[in-house]
Amino acid sequence: MKLYTIDTELFKLDGGAMFGVVPKSIWHKMNPSDENNMCTWAMRCLLVEDGNRLILIDNGIGNKQSEKFFSHYYLHGNDTLGSSLKKHGFGKDDITDVILTHLHFDHCGGSVEKVNDKLVPAFKNATYWSNERHWEWATKPNDREKASFLKENILPIQEHGQLQFVPFTEGHQLFEHIKIRYVNGHTEGMMLPQINYNGQTIVYMADLLPATFHIPLPYVMAYDMFPLTTLHEKKSFLTEALENNYTLYFEHDPFTECCNLQQTERGIREKDKFRLSEI
Repeated sequence: MKLYTIDTELFKLDGGAMFGVVPKSIWHKMNPSDENNMCTWAMRCLLVEDGNRLILIDNGIGNKQSEKFFSHYYLHGNDTLGSSLKKHGFGKDDITDVILTHLHFDHCGGSVEKVNDKLVPAFKNATYWSNERHWEWATKPNDREKASFLKENILPIQEHGQLQFVPFTEGHQLFEHIKIRYVNGHTEGMMLPQINYNGQTIVYMADLLPATFHIPLPYVMAYDMFPLTTLHEKKSFLTEALENNYTLYFEHDPFTECCNLQQTERGIREKDKFRLSEI
């Protein structure tokens, strides 16, 4: 079994939205913003090579949206989904499974591409994994969240017969070394893949903890649908992760791929920061 960091573009989001009730006088020291209050964030995916399976967890923002759409997010950086896969010796056609933690555009935009003006799955040989509860939430979105669920990122997967649902059961064993945790504060039915890797537990944090900055309990994004649910989910997860020495893998942290945890006088905080390749 091998794990590979898959870096896609960097993008910018409003710092206030990303840090919620935490004032800028505190968070700007962690991730400084530009003159428009925008901070840089990663869209870091994960590739799992396990026997005959090549499993991609999330796939970034994609490249099929309009210039106007992308202008809101200031894409930059040298890495793309394709170039990162190629760096490790793979291409899109090699992917057998795509786990979509949730269907916000910055996590699943690379799922579908435009070919001859038609929208088709970007990973033609892959099964895409979501869950029925979240799929329903995303395809019939509420007014607050509908700007994050773009039908062109979602519906072609089902239309081409490549969608399957993970049972909505906590800790469901999807593959031999990957089970699925569920959280509902950020959006209904978000999946966190938990990987057993050489006797260690690695949890792909998606948007429960977008970055190390979000480990302190009050740091909850304004994007979250149910902030108090997120708060409870964070507290429970961090306690479990500390007790069991989990490795946390961050999708949006612009500086840090992974960390483990320690107990401090201020609560649970990051301990060692490291790259996935150092495990």
